This record gives sequence, structure tokens and C-alpha cells, in this order.
Amino acid sequence: MIFNQSTSPHVTASLSVQQMMFMVLYALIPGALASIYFFGWGVLFNLIIAISVALGSEAAILKIRQHNVKESLYDGSALITASLLALALPALAPWWLTTIATLFAIVIAKHLYGGLGYNPFNPAMVGYIVVMISFPLQMTLWTAPMGVHGGWPNFATTFDWVFLGHLPDTMTLDAISMATPIDTIKTQLHQLHDIAETRNSIEYKALFGTLSGIGWEWVNSLYLLAGIWLIKKDIIDWRIPVAFLISLTFLANFFAVSDFSSNSSALFHLFSGGTMLCAFFIATDPITASTTPRGRWIYGIGIGILVFVIRVWGGYPDGIAFAVVLMNMAVPIIDYYTQPKVYGDPEV
Repeated sequence: MIFNQSTSPHVTASLSVQQMMFMVLYALIPGALASIYFFGWGVLFNLIIAISVALGSEAAILKIRQHNVKESLYDGSALITASLLALALPALAPWWLTTIATLFAIVIAKHLYGGLGYNPFNPAMVGYIVVMISFPLQMTLWTAPMGVHGGWPNFATTFDWVFLGHLPDTMTLDAISMATPIDTIKTQLHQLHDIAETRNSIEYKALFGTLSGIGWEWVNSLYLLAGIWLIKKDIIDWRIPVAFLISLTFLANFFAVSDFSSNSSALFHLFSGGTMLCAFFIATDPITASTTPRGRWIYGIGIGILVFVIRVWGGYPDGIAFAVVLMNMAVPIIDYYTQPKVYGDPEV
């Protein structure tokens, strides 16, 4: 028998934390660029502010804790937290709101618990929840997407609002901001207007595309493709996003079939809001997600159920952040009861 011969090393080295983090960052780029294109300069300002504050606060905390600042700062974790938070915030979020959210994410949610590897909750989602609860009005300042009602404001107008807090005398905030498709449908349902009526109305017809909202469907599609690439590269586990998307699809289809006039389709849910960003970039956080194979299925399904419940019956339009943090709380017990059997141990 002839055996294949090869030189060492015979065991392929796994990717470092830094390499994994930066591959995730690379995967975020297409969706981030699409967000800037469809929703304007505010998205870019969010990224600049969040990344600057994240790196600055991370360096300060590491210095206080007497850790190696350069080594820890270059691992890319602060960049990912800042990027996810910035992409989740409204495009017209004032600079101070982005700053507060980022500080809570890095200082409280991450380093208060010991830093990378010790935080029980997703830092970006903690920062998002803090400002969502504290400043609900500012968290509704989404721009009109490209091609809808004149699109998003120009660079100068966006800069003046985000950093200086004022608009030209001839312009009002209502003129440059509007609700998201998810929020629009929820609001109109409360006013006894069914989904078909809302989507075909003169006021809102231009907001909706083929699958969901104008812009949102493209951004989510790019996050979906990037997520598939991350799975193929073994950067994230496929179970969590698949479980999340399947549970959300099942619930959305079940209620849509029961009453299509007041329940959006599964495609609308899948390609609206932060669905794909959550599925492949937020829910799959290796530190705060479940670590067992069966546990990841339960964890992903739980997030899908909670997202649907909050979107349909809750007081918040999207529900991604709350769903992820609630399931983060359940991770210890999920992992405890889903531990795989130890091979060869009859007692396990």
C-alpha cells in the first residue's frame, strides 16, 4: 500500500483572534457601503464617531487596567463593536448619542466584566439598548432612502445636524427624516390601516421595494452574502444564523397565512431592519453566544422568536438588540443542559 507523504507541519494552525476579527470587518464592508449609499452621510459619521470613541475608550481602560494597550487594541474587537453599533444606529443620530452608546458598549458591557472573552452580553447591543431606552426620539431619526421623497440630506446639512444640532432655516427635521418600513407598517396597523393599504398608499408606496423597504432589501442581501462567505471560511458557525432565520421565517409565514392583511410576509421580515446583520454578525458573537452544537440551535431559535414577538406585538420596531441580550442571559443554562456526551464515559 502506498501512502501519501507530506512535510510538516501536519496540523494546520487556526486563525488568530486578530485575523478572525478583521475577516468579519472585511465582510461588513459591502453592507456598510450600501448603507451609506442608500441612507446617506450620517452612516459614515456614525462609523467615524463610534470607531474613534471605541478605540479611545478601549485604550484608556486598558491603560488603567495596566494591560498591553497596543497588543489588545490591535485585536480588532473594539472595531467590530463600534462598526456593528454604528450600522445599527439611525443615520441622523446626534454625535453625543453615538458617543454614549459606544462608551457603554466598551467601558460598561465589555471591560466592566473583564474585557474580551469575559463579557456575558453583546457589547454593541447593550450600547444600543441604553440609548434606545434613554433617547427614544433620537432613535427614530432615520433618513429617507435614496430615491424616496428626495432622498437623504447633503453632506453639509447632515454634518450640521449631527455635530452642531441645527438645520437650515428653511428645513425641518421632519423633512429629512422618516420612519423605517417596519415602524411604518406597525404604526399604520395601530391606526387600522392594513398592510396592503399602507404599501399602496400615495404617502408610503415609494418606501417599499420588491422584498421589503427601498435600500433595506439591498443592505440585507449584502449582509446575507457576506455571512455565507464567513460560514464558508469557518469564521462563524452556521447553526445560529440558520436557526434564527428558520424560526423567524416559520413564525412570519404562519401568521401571514392566518391573516395576510395584518401580518407581513417572511421575506419582508428577513430583508428588513437588522435581520441579516443580526443573523451573521451579532448573534454569532463567539463570546456571548451558546458554545454547544445543540445549544446554538436553541439560541438561534430563541432569538428568532423574540425578534418576531417584539416586531409584531412589542413597543419597539425591530427588537434585534433586546432579543440578542435576552438570549445572552439564557446562554449559561442552555450550555449546561446541552453539553455533548464525553466519548467513552458511561456516566455522562
